[in-house]
Amino acid sequence: MRIAVTGSIATDHLMTFPGRFADQLVADQLHTVSLSFLVDKLDVRRGGVAANIAFGMGQLGTRPILVGAAGADFDEYRAWLDRHGVDTDSVRISDTLHTARFVCTTDSDHNQIGSFYTGAMSEARLIELKTVADRVGGLDLVSIGADDPEAMLRHTEECRSRSIPFAADFSQQIARMNGDEIRILLDGATYLFSNEYEKGLIESKTGWTDAEILSRVGHRVTTLGAQGVRIERVGEEPIEVGTPDEERKADPTGVGDAFRAGFLSGLAWGVSLERAAQVGCMLATLVIETVGTQEYQLRRGHFMERFTKAYGDEAAAEVQAHLA
Repeated sequence: MRIAVTGSIATDHLMTFPGRFADQLVADQLHTVSLSFLVDKLDVRRGGVAANIAFGMGQLGTRPILVGAAGADFDEYRAWLDRHGVDTDSVRISDTLHTARFVCTTDSDHNQIGSFYTGAMSEARLIELKTVADRVGGLDLVSIGADDPEAMLRHTEECRSRSIPFAADFSQQIARMNGDEIRILLDGATYLFSNEYEKGLIESKTGWTDAEILSRVGHRVTTLGAQGVRIERVGEEPIEVGTPDEERKADPTGVGDAFRAGFLSGLAWGVSLERAAQVGCMLATLVIETVGTQEYQLRRGHFMERFTKAYGDEAAAEVQAHLA
């Protein structure tokens, strides 16, 4: 099954300031702020929702096709993804812009000052999915994740016009989108992904009820944090899957992306929706135990041992056949 994953590709530059921002601010001079913080720690992490999802799928051996836009500075990141089983040949490289970047400084009180540079992400709207499909011999599913909003709309319309099944997964971009845009992005989706808060926001912005939205998509997949995930279909009982026990909670960033990576990999393997959701929850658990969205290691034996403990021998036997 050939799955294309569209969305943002970015790097995070995270710095730590050992003092307090509040101590550096003069109340009657805030209109002329000019400050420079000497930081004592810098972490550069790979990120972006599409890259995170594709990385996880690559770890599971399903060879996803990453579709997005990056800058000429993407070479090292591309090599990393290539080494981890991702097809990066459909990433558009900008001639003038850098890869999207989040730069953030955190002080000792955990206050943050950050900036997000969209950069080359704005060129994702220039990518045609037909070119991607022609290169790989057709697409069975396109996951349309948070990206340049115009790119998300264009990818959705192209999937409809070419009868390519698609998953709507607008996550971080839902805050800036209006009801009309959200209706366009989800109508006719084979899968609609969101967390529980986003689910309510989708209903509020579109003016559609839960039942109306469900009637317009094939499957509604709602992540429930520590409670796992719920999958709904018209006329069917919901499928609910819990999460494995955590060994520790290190960093929640990227957990949703990891779930999607596992779920989409399960679809690629052809296992049931319940099994796919279980794989997604297991992968998400590995990510929450690790600092960074692509820093976890998927050791097959360890993965299957924990998967078996969480979901039983029968489920593990089905998954093991594909994971091996």
